[in-house]
Amino acid sequence: MANLVYKRVSTDQQSTDRQNLVLAEAGIEDPVVFEEQAGTSSRLHPLQRPKFGELLTYARPGDTVHISEMFRLVRGTGHILDVLDVLHRDRLALRIHDGAFSAMDLTARHPRTGELLSTVKFMVQTLAAGELQRDLQRELTYDGLRAAEAKGNKGRRRPAVTAAKAIAVRAAYLGGQSIAALARDHRVSRGAIRTAVADLMPEHCACR
Repeated sequence: MANLVYKRVSTDQQSTDRQNLVLAEAGIEDPVVFEEQAGTSSRLHPLQRPKFGELLTYARPGDTVHISEMFRLVRGTGHILDVLDVLHRDRLALRIHDGAFSAMDLTARHPRTGELLSTVKFMVQTLAAGELQRDLQRELTYDGLRAAEAKGNKGRRRPAVTAAKAIAVRAAYLGGQSIAALARDHRVSRGAIRTAVADLMPEHCACR
């Protein structure tokens, strides 16, 4: 039985470093890796993505599909249920190694009907929206910290918002807290907050 690892990033500015770390810590034995080309659209249905298609073609009954976080594979509950149906059809297990879904057996089926257990379906539909958003926030925070560290390595002045504070600052900003409020709470300038969340700001996204 093979261990099939699937990896994907949303843009060609991102890397698979975080995924590599999570998967390495999982200690997957003899992994066969399928990695989408950088920038493969998140909007594309997982079953239409080239490398995931290759993975399904390569897979044999009893194999296990490994991903670091759920949002690497899907971005919506409908997609999750579609993928689970295909994995069940092909008799493949799914293992998610980080986030709320890591504690769940998402391939559990009713022993008589073979249908996805209602409890699993309920948990997927309940957890998916919040969990996928949290996963995305973690990715943005991780990538932002990597970018900040890269700038620091070039000899630039150390930012007023430390790396330890940056995670909380970026999460709070994504949660709707204003730059002014964050500056007050962390006792730094608004400019320092803007620097910490620059890649998350609307004007940054508009010009990409």
